[in-house]
Amino acid sequence: MDSMTDIDLQATPDFAPKLLNWFDQHGRKDLPWQTEKSPYRVWVSEIMLQQTQVSAVIGYYQNFMARFPDLETLAAADTDSVLQHWAGLGYYARARNLHKCARIIASEFGGVFPDTLEQLVELPGIGRSTAGAILSIAFQQPAPILDGNVRRVLCRLYAVDSWPGKPATEKALWQLADQLTPEQRVDEYTQAIMDLGATLCSRSRPQCHRCPFQSDCLSFKRDLQTSIPAPKPRKTIPTKAVWVARIENPDGALLLEKRPEKGIWGGLYSLPEFDPEMDKEGVVEAASRKFGITSGAVESLPEFQHIFSHYKLRIQPLAIKLGKNEFSVSEASHFEWYMPQEVSRLGLPAPIKKFLSQQPERQSQLELYPVQKNTDTTTDRTAQ
Repeated sequence: MDSMTDIDLQATPDFAPKLLNWFDQHGRKDLPWQTEKSPYRVWVSEIMLQQTQVSAVIGYYQNFMARFPDLETLAAADTDSVLQHWAGLGYYARARNLHKCARIIASEFGGVFPDTLEQLVELPGIGRSTAGAILSIAFQQPAPILDGNVRRVLCRLYAVDSWPGKPATEKALWQLADQLTPEQRVDEYTQAIMDLGATLCSRSRPQCHRCPFQSDCLSFKRDLQTSIPAPKPRKTIPTKAVWVARIENPDGALLLEKRPEKGIWGGLYSLPEFDPEMDKEGVVEAASRKFGITSGAVESLPEFQHIFSHYKLRIQPLAIKLGKNEFSVSEASHFEWYMPQEVSRLGLPAPIKKFLSQQPERQSQLELYPVQKNTDTTTDRTAQ
């Protein structure tokens, strides 16, 4: 239904009691962030769970909490440490915003987590649904949520066949979520409706035969449960490419760049990148000019791919083994040498970390490439 005026909110007048009864019997109650429903723990879990499944989050959450057990510890930490404990979860802006948010709460709120919707949504990385989860679970306030699981449950229950991200549809779903949210046991209700969407009313192969709302669900009655909610209008995902260089010095150290805060893999450490329009020889020449390499050997490695939400990235790696410890970079650059044991402690993008872990130590019996003159006139620092 493109018009949301046809939704009959009286279709499930006992929605909350029925949902809570189901949760009492079948809901998940042993997730690590459920043992202590403090605002800090709830907040971290909700940020991690954005666009990420529970099964993938549990291990990261436990490690993160072991390192940053409270807001004060997180606020006092450096960004590299936070990103290191986030590496592999993806969507790294979440980690940067988490860190910024902790520092704001520590400095502007005296370390006390805000407990109003207006204050929460002003903080970096916290939208209305995340704020609702914090308020309902940690503060037991009757605040609605509308994450992906809840959207799916409500769309199916009321046979809403328009894309839930459409502004008019989203507005109506928020109104519906607000009306269905109870005054009592709101913390358990919030967990229950997320659980229902995650375990029974799943995106594919929903288990309608186990759902407590089978007799109420308009999508089930009309055999539309597999086509609702409507998918986001598809756009062609472009493919981009990049060269990366695995540059190793005679001591076995690798050259890594600390990436800018903004952009893909912001704030993480990664390999030097080069223009995809270059061929192998062009990359070697560019690396020689950029870093003042005077001798070495080079080997092309198998291409691999990483898929982001909005494009595919083809990564063509090149291994460069320096023949001499002659290498210079500008004092202002973001490149540094790291030994293998140091690399393992850095925050690396998941595909780069996997690539490096699969690479054996490069041998010097590779093709020797031409010596390049370093024409950079800036003051250089010789790598130690």
